[in-house]
Amino acid sequence: MNEPDQSVESPIARVIVEIALDKEFDYRVPDALRAAVRIGSQVIVPFGRRKITGYVVGFVARSERAHLKDVLRVVGKQPLITESIVALARWMAAYYGCPLEQAVRTVLPSVVRRSSGRFKEVPHVIMTAEAEMVSDSLERLRRQAPKQAAVLEALGRESVMPVPRLTQQTGATLATARALEKKGLVRIEKRNVDRSPFERYQVIPTEPLALMPQQEEALSLIRQSIETRTPPVVLLFGVTGSGKTEVYLQALQLVLDQGKGAIVLVPEISLTPQTVERFRSRFGDVVAVLHSHLSGGERHDEWHRVRQGRARIAIGARSALFAPVDRLGLIVVDEEHEGSYKQEEAPRYHARDVAVVRGRMEDCAVVLGTATPALESIHNAACGKYGRVRLAARVDHRRMPAIRVVDMRMEMEKEGRLNVLSRDLLDAIQMRLDRKEQTILFLNRRGFATSLVCPKCGYVAECTECSVAMTYHKAAHELRCHICGAVRPVPAQCPESTCRDPAFRYGGLGTQRVEETVRKLFPRANVERMDADTTTRKDAYGRILGAFRAGEVDILLGTQMIAKGLDFPNVTLVGVINADIALHMPDFRAGERTFQLLTQVAGRAGRGDVAGEVIVQTFTPFHPAIQAARRLDYDGFFDQEIEFRRELFYPPFSHLVCITLRGPRESELQATGNRLVERVKPRLDSRVIFAGPNPAPLARAKGEFRYQIMFRARHTKQVMEPLRTELAEFKWPRKVRYAVDVDALSML
Repeated sequence: MNEPDQSVESPIARVIVEIALDKEFDYRVPDALRAAVRIGSQVIVPFGRRKITGYVVGFVARSERAHLKDVLRVVGKQPLITESIVALARWMAAYYGCPLEQAVRTVLPSVVRRSSGRFKEVPHVIMTAEAEMVSDSLERLRRQAPKQAAVLEALGRESVMPVPRLTQQTGATLATARALEKKGLVRIEKRNVDRSPFERYQVIPTEPLALMPQQEEALSLIRQSIETRTPPVVLLFGVTGSGKTEVYLQALQLVLDQGKGAIVLVPEISLTPQTVERFRSRFGDVVAVLHSHLSGGERHDEWHRVRQGRARIAIGARSALFAPVDRLGLIVVDEEHEGSYKQEEAPRYHARDVAVVRGRMEDCAVVLGTATPALESIHNAACGKYGRVRLAARVDHRRMPAIRVVDMRMEMEKEGRLNVLSRDLLDAIQMRLDRKEQTILFLNRRGFATSLVCPKCGYVAECTECSVAMTYHKAAHELRCHICGAVRPVPAQCPESTCRDPAFRYGGLGTQRVEETVRKLFPRANVERMDADTTTRKDAYGRILGAFRAGEVDILLGTQMIAKGLDFPNVTLVGVINADIALHMPDFRAGERTFQLLTQVAGRAGRGDVAGEVIVQTFTPFHPAIQAARRLDYDGFFDQEIEFRRELFYPPFSHLVCITLRGPRESELQATGNRLVERVKPRLDSRVIFAGPNPAPLARAKGEFRYQIMFRARHTKQVMEPLRTELAEFKWPRKVRYAVDVDALSML
């Protein structure tokens, strides 16, 4: 195949179509379309007997095919995908081992790809020159047609108004405007209006804050990176409450002053309302927000505001990385350590890593901010690949919270039973309620109970499709699988035929059960729960957090969506209900994740003038990750963890590539995995370490068995180059499917 030639003078366009064929097709560009067809253009092309949508990804001077069909037409006035993002999609396809068309679908939102995606048109009423000349007859119009007069008066203040706003101000209808149009006093025409996600929000403008010396040092290094690209990536390592956001804001102003744009990534959609509010307060309407909880129309219009240059800063979760910002000057990845930056479907990209690549491709600075850097990032800084600056103290030298660890084993001995809240935590919550201060309770597990257990025979209600226990949700009185989403009614008695005991026991804790307990213990407190069950509506995040900020909520209970990034000065207590949930997962990153999560959630306390306190309930109080989090000792944790990784050749000293096989028959999966390993093994570099095929820790999900093959290599190409060839040539059994995960984060 010929190498793509970027010259638009070439008459042959290389097109990918919206069918997963992992192949590029050549089409002749007719003279009439030569000026309109560019890299990134959305085009309509003949494909067999159909006409389908495709995207131009390159040009070639010659084609291997003798007879080429013509591009039929171009969609839109400008390419939907910028040339730089096409190049980024090519890199993603190669690095993460997926078809190019899959990567292109990832970088372009579906609502933008669809031809049905359109701007919203609204009739506007425009005052004509004739109307301005008949002001002397306005009094007569007030007597004869008061609504018409009201319209002209409103248009006297604003010469152009959309009909809905005109109706709201004057009570007039479109028919009223039509009557004025017949008199030649107004003109009515349809104009595009933005479906803004900010319509219901008012922001108060803010000015830049005076920086502390450590913040000045951080901004200076970022300014150097923006202006010289040395260093190309800055790791902003700052404790919680150290003022990282103000550094971001002032760095963004530097970029805007240069006439450039920026992208800001946050790991959770729940952080977006607060982040957007702070950024819009500083920068106004040049800020666009891009995430999945917007309506389709809002996403369409916000994306096009960025594409047209009307918005210069794009803020959002993972996919906002691909915002079509022209003259990109800075990418900020906040909470860069977060696992939610890794996509779980193909292409399984990590937004932090792709941000670094986009920064290199577009010659823009990248800032990675966090209080608990991922080991990969801190290792890159130690090796000199990234610049590093540390914010070691909170703004205005506010004290870090005091962290107490409660041993729930001893608590159970003292109380004679296991309570949801320890005596220490109960007393601490009551103290905050008495002082009109706020509390955050954190439990990273939703539902009422994690399992339904028969105390007589030991039966556990498990999902029939997955190898996990079902979670009991009390509000709906149902069992729900959090892997496949299956729902079952709660049986009246033990289903085991030899038992049939009605005395079911709810095992484990979920946020629903903690909420019920807290409401019973503190009946006068206003309690809100924030998890995946309570935030299904797109405005739920903003509503709950707004009420909490306003002081209408005394106790906010939630999962990891409340664990980071939130800044509420009146929160003086954070309680971690069960710190062990993630600690004993079959994953070498379990300790790192636990340390990060505890440190982040602890950082929500004491961000105002009153010192904060954190109470951590655990059954393993002396685990190194929990003790390091108690001391807020990142360096001590890093020194111990990095040696463990080095010894076992785990990331960051290697890249991890995981192949997951799925199918209905376990024996077939194992045999298929063995055949694949036998074929790949001779092609692998001798330094590559691999294991498997073995049953995955989550051995069955959604009715299918799961097997894994793990590869560890110094460079991904040592695995991916031989693997890509074998996967393409391998004869897969009809019911066996596979997925390749490069730089895998989850071992489940």
